[in-house]
Amino acid sequence: MRHPLVMGNWKLNGNKKMVSDLIDGLRKELNAVQGCGVAIAPPVMYLDQAQQALADSQIVLGAQNVDVNLSGAFTGEVSAEMLKDIGARYIIIGHSERRTYHKESDEFIAKKFAVLKEAGLTPVLCIGETEAENEAGKTEEVCARQIDAVLESQGAAAFNGAVIAYEPIWAIGTGKSATPAQAQAVHKFIREHIAKKDAKVAEQVIIQYGGSVNDKNAAELFAQPDIDGALVGGASLKADAFAVIVKAAAAAKA
Repeated sequence: MRHPLVMGNWKLNGNKKMVSDLIDGLRKELNAVQGCGVAIAPPVMYLDQAQQALADSQIVLGAQNVDVNLSGAFTGEVSAEMLKDIGARYIIIGHSERRTYHKESDEFIAKKFAVLKEAGLTPVLCIGETEAENEAGKTEEVCARQIDAVLESQGAAAFNGAVIAYEPIWAIGTGKSATPAQAQAVHKFIREHIAKKDAKVAEQVIIQYGGSVNDKNAAELFAQPDIDGALVGGASLKADAFAVIVKAAAAAKA
């Protein structure tokens, strides 16, 4: 049985006081929660502070990005080994904001995936379609292409122990969210697409939903059989709202 994961992507938000206060609130809210993995991805500047604040906690440290290089003259970048050294485990790659603002290609993201696997870290591979692609009926085509970049370069086994986050771009930060039925249909497609290569790998891979997940719609989303938690944006910046989402995931998969 798959173990759901709820991960908070803090994006470009935070300061030292916020990190301290938010983690303190999360520890209190989630102290007794079982049956759901929990991770947070603060900005890289605050990873060390966050890791120290998470000591003896069930909450796992994550990060928002990684470079394909392990060392060298790459100003401003952060390597997989550095993230591992500081205690991060779940690393977000392929987020639509990276694809859009930094022009990251499917092939480049697949290289990041490989680097993380080699380092023993867990890639959280974000995939999803734009509103125009959705309206044109290309959702499955886009998701398949983004997954195939990894499948074709590394094989289905690369998804063992990995995480996929389906995030329809039209739902990120917009207040819109795919209906539970819409999200489930895409999650089912993603799992079946990987199953064409390896059914066992497809069955165990965690597929999160992301895109305006909040404390009000989480329970309905998690009731779907192929939705294994969530990658949460704005709601992850509020301890009480994030805790409701985590508890909903734990309850749905109990």
